[in-house]
Amino acid sequence: MDPVIEVVALILGFVGWIMVGVAIPNRYWKVSSLDGTVITTSTLYENLWMSCATDSTGVHNCREFPSLLALSGYIQASRALMIAAVVCGSFGVMATLIGMQHCKIGGENYLLKGRIAGTGGVFFLLQGLCTMVSVSWYAANITQEFFNPLYPGQKYEIGEGLYIGWASGVLSICGGACLMCSCKLGSQEKAAYPYQPTRETVYSATTSRREAQSTYGRNAYV
Repeated sequence: MDPVIEVVALILGFVGWIMVGVAIPNRYWKVSSLDGTVITTSTLYENLWMSCATDSTGVHNCREFPSLLALSGYIQASRALMIAAVVCGSFGVMATLIGMQHCKIGGENYLLKGRIAGTGGVFFLLQGLCTMVSVSWYAANITQEFFNPLYPGQKYEIGEGLYIGWASGVLSICGGACLMCSCKLGSQEKAAYPYQPTRETVYSATTSRREAQSTYGRNAYV
């Protein structure tokens, strides 16, 4: 497995993991729309955990969601997926660090280390998929309400938190794919070049066989 690809994949997965941690507490997952509004006295914005408002003087007031069970289903699912993304990213970083060729952890069994690194790539892929599903599902509900002319409530637009989540998902998927493809190509290269004995090994084996035959011949007449 190419060490350069290992390092690039680790950096992509690690940056994606950090960006998941940045996206989760970000307050601007959705922001109140100014479409059709002439005078704006306050701005509303929400994320997975709270709803906030700011007035024209710059004063911010936030209120956490009082009940988990009272929330919409997509918010509960987005929370679970983002937490799962953090967990998968943690396992992915640890497995990739252990499976790197230049890392002394785990010994010098490169075949085993390659499998561990491949497992880290799987975790990075799961992290990216969980993040992409979470933010895309949340954004789909925002756009559905925005373009629904019969929706009576406040309409929102996509906030910066979702863009951070999308970027995190893309980086994690790219890192996991690079790591898995590198491990697969490395295993194929090892399988394509079987063990071939050297000339010295063949010569020593032939000499040993001749000596054994001559010894057996001498012992036959005793």
